[in-house]
This record gives sequence, C-alpha cells and structure tokens, in this order.
Amino acid sequence: MYLSEARTGDTRPRDERPSGRRPLRVVTGNVLAIGMVSLLTDVSSEMVTAILPLYLVFGLGMSTVQFGMLDGVYTGATAVLRLAGGHVADRFRRRKAVAGAGYALSAVTKLGFLLAGRSAPLLGLVIGVDRAGKGLRTAPRDAIISLSAPYEAQGRAFGVHRALDTAGALAGPLVAFGVLELALNSYDAVFVTSFCVAVLGVLVLVLFVREPDGVARGRARVSLAQATALLGPGPFRRVLLAVVPLSLTTISDAFLYLLVLERLDVAARWLPLLPVVVSASYLLAAVPAGRLADRLGRPKVVLGGYGALLGCYLLVLAADHPVVSVAVLLLRGLGYAATDGVVSALAGPLLPERRRATGLAVVQTGQALAAMAASWIFGVLWSWLGPRAAVGVMAAGLAITLVAAFLVLPRNGGTGEE
Repeated sequence: MYLSEARTGDTRPRDERPSGRRPLRVVTGNVLAIGMVSLLTDVSSEMVTAILPLYLVFGLGMSTVQFGMLDGVYTGATAVLRLAGGHVADRFRRRKAVAGAGYALSAVTKLGFLLAGRSAPLLGLVIGVDRAGKGLRTAPRDAIISLSAPYEAQGRAFGVHRALDTAGALAGPLVAFGVLELALNSYDAVFVTSFCVAVLGVLVLVLFVREPDGVARGRARVSLAQATALLGPGPFRRVLLAVVPLSLTTISDAFLYLLVLERLDVAARWLPLLPVVVSASYLLAAVPAGRLADRLGRPKVVLGGYGALLGCYLLVLAADHPVVSVAVLLLRGLGYAATDGVVSALAGPLLPERRRATGLAVVQTGQALAAMAASWIFGVLWSWLGPRAAVGVMAAGLAITLVAAFLVLPRNGGTGEE
C-alpha cells in the first residue's frame, strides 16, 4: 500500500487515474501562493523572534534557565496541536481551513505581547498560544504543498516554498531592527507592526490558496485507527525514528545567537541582525538543496544538513574570531536548507494521500517535542557547566545521533522504494 502510493502520490484506484504522462509542474500556483503566505507570516513572526532574546534576557533580566524554559515553550509546547491540526485537516478534507485558523491565531497573539508586559507567566502564555497557531497550520500547509507537486519534484517544490518562507525570515529581523531604531527601542511598535503583516498573510491565504485537486471532493474520512496505523513498521517509521533524536541534540537559534553575541563581545542591540545571516544562507541554499535531494536522494541531503549543524557547533568551540562567528551562522542556514523542507519531502510521499497531513504532523510533533526538551536541557547545561561545555555535550550527542540516523533512514528515500 505504502510503496504503490508513494511512487505515484495518487491514492485513487488505478482506473480513476488520468492516463498518459502529465507535464512536470514544480512551481504551481498553489506552491507560490502558500509560499507568499509563509513569506508574510515569517516577516511577522521573525520580527518577534529576533527581539525575544534581547527583550527577555537583557530587557527583563532572565537567567539562562528561565530563558531556556520560555524558549522551549516557543519551540514545542504546543506540539500536540500539530497532531490535532493534521488529523482534523485529513479527516474533514479541510486543509486550507485548518491552516488558515492557525495563521489567524498567530496573527492575533502578536497583540498579546502588548498586554503581557513584563510578566514572565503571561509572556509564556502568549508565546504558547502563538505557537499553537503554528502547530495547527504547519502540517496542513505542508500537505497542500506535497499534494500540489508531482512525486519526482517534491524536493524542489518544498525548496521553492522554503525559499519564499526564508525571504520573510530574512526580512523580519531587518524590519524589527528598523522599527526599533525609528521608535527609539519601543518593543510595542515591533509587536503592532508584526500584527499588521500577519493579517496581510491571512488575507493572501483566503484569496489565493486552494485545496489541491481531488482532495476537497473526497468523502471518506480518516479514522483515528487509520492515523495510528502510520506508526507501523515501514519506511515512514524509520524516518521518524531518525529525525526525532537529531532534533533532541539541536541547539535552538535563540541560544546560538546568544553564544555568538557572547563570543563577539558586541553590543546587545545588534542581536536582531544575527538571524539575517542565517536566513540569507538558508534562502540561497533552499532551492539547490531541494533539487539535490530529488537527484541524489533525500536521506543523504538530510544527513548532510545535520552534518553542517555539527560543523557549526565545532566552530563555536574552536574560536571567537568574527569571521568564524559568521561561518557559524552560515552553516546554520545551510543546515536548515538541507533539513527543514527536505524532511517533509522525504516523509510526505511515503504516506497515503488521505493521511498525508496527519503523517507529516506526527513527524513535526516529534521534532517539536524533542526541540523543546533540547532547549530546556541546553539552558540547564549552560547554567551548570558554562556555554563551551554545554555546546560540547550537544555536539557529542549530535555526532552519535547522526550515526544512528545513517543506519535507520531508508536508503532510497528519494525514490520511494526500499
């Protein structure tokens, strides 16, 4: 069942499938439209992400343990909603509606930062609700992309989307920096601007994104038992068992920026510009990484991406020269380009069409929970051992999980065959 569906990306009976070879269309209107939604949403979200370390650590004086807890909430506390969003989207064939609800929820919460003020519990609540929106939208969004592109071009379709998404991530910190400069370091101005951009992204979704052909008309609903069956033996479970431990040994971007800032010994006000280097690297490498994944095999590119992340950690330990710090950020972006969309491109075609959003939600939930735990662990390690030793522990863990992932991942994940 899995292999036949994975090869074609079409779960309809054979006699209902169109005859002849369809032309290869990678950048469909749907991929571009959802990419523009992600671009605008990332401008909004990265404006907030860029200033959070500055706001929480330098503005509110939080310890690394406290920041690690909040950063963990930001990364994965709403991971269960990824499962709910994916399952509801598949069950009721309303992937666009579920994704739209998630985008709208995140947009509204940008105003919540104004109400939370300096209260850490309220800030944690706002961050959690904001991430709830991301949890709801991510799996349905990726399912729309996967179902809008042919099997042999999954990597390229996700690469195009991630390039647009990353263009927003690149612009977000720059906008935040500009708003802070113009508003005399007023964080409230950043939150209001972020809200306005997020609303624009929701409008683009409503007006231009459509359900993939043949999906909205389906009548059969996905049961919980069918969703649970995805965890049975097979290539999809092997992907899950490989990528979750890798996320558990990944240092969050927020901590990485604090590490670079400490090593460079520059003014904290420059912190919002550090993500720009990561996003620029990601943007330039996203489409080439997707094309390479389609050509050489998606597992190989995923492993290479985490190898780049390991190199990033080793450079953090090696020296504190500005050139080395820039290389750290460039490697982090390259790692994103080779893993973020490529993992979805690897896992998606291994899933039946009717359960694709659910299956992608399973992968993303596992990664989010592991990333949340990683932030908590690293915050404690930094507090107990210091930053260098903490990075060393995480680097050793990543090296071990990379070897394990090499042994577990399907060898021919790029072709859908075992």
